Amino acid sequence: MVRLVGAIMMLAVLAGCTDAAPTSPDPASPVSTPRPSADPTSTPTDPTSAPTDPTRTLRPSTPPPTLVPRPTAAGPVTMSIPAIGVRGLRVVAYTGTADDRPGTKIQDRGVAASPRGKAGGVGPGEIGNFIITGHRVSHGRPLERVPELRNGDHILITAGGTVYDYVVSRTMTISFRKPAEKAQQNAAVPGQPGVRPTRAMISISTCATLEDHAAGNYWHDELGNPEHRINKIGTLVATRPA
Repeated sequence: MVRLVGAIMMLAVLAGCTDAAPTSPDPASPVSTPRPSADPTSTPTDPTSAPTDPTRTLRPSTPPPTLVPRPTAAGPVTMSIPAIGVRGLRVVAYTGTADDRPGTKIQDRGVAASPRGKAGGVGPGEIGNFIITGHRVSHGRPLERVPELRNGDHILITAGGTVYDYVVSRTMTISFRKPAEKAQQNAAVPGQPGVRPTRAMISISTCATLEDHAAGNYWHDELGNPEHRINKIGTLVATRPA
């Protein structure tokens, strides 16, 4: 009997050992997946390429400066032409047109006249036609040698502490008996009425009395101006302090 009970107890122990819990992992348990490493070939972000702050106000770029003609300075204006011995000739401005009655009265004082306004010209250094007229055979003959001027000769205008250096480039002779030619003398671009000027130019105008008389032409207007006028045309090339 004792042997029978011992055998039964041994069988019970063996049965308990075969019912052990499984050693495989619990399928419900989460499995952590390792995070992939960064791509060593990737390019780092450029901090300067970051998007612009929408709250920041951008200032517009500064436009290039616009060149404008120098305004005529107040005060006396004088003219010197080294090639023909003219030095410090006073130039008197007035409202009118070249060689009109007011201008002729100014010239009769032995100085040069410079018409301004709609029917005249501009002042020293300004864009357009700076017209200067003067006598050649009377009243001191300040412009007696103007016909001798050649291309490349300098005309120096001093005004407001600045010297305006014009260089002669051509000669234009007009007839006072032909309105179309008188218009050429007073045009904003000398010789080209109606053309818009883009440069600062000068016209030095005096009578062709000697040439007219030599040709037997003694015509003159009510102010004593002969038929033809000689105009030396120049262009502003430089400025400098007086």
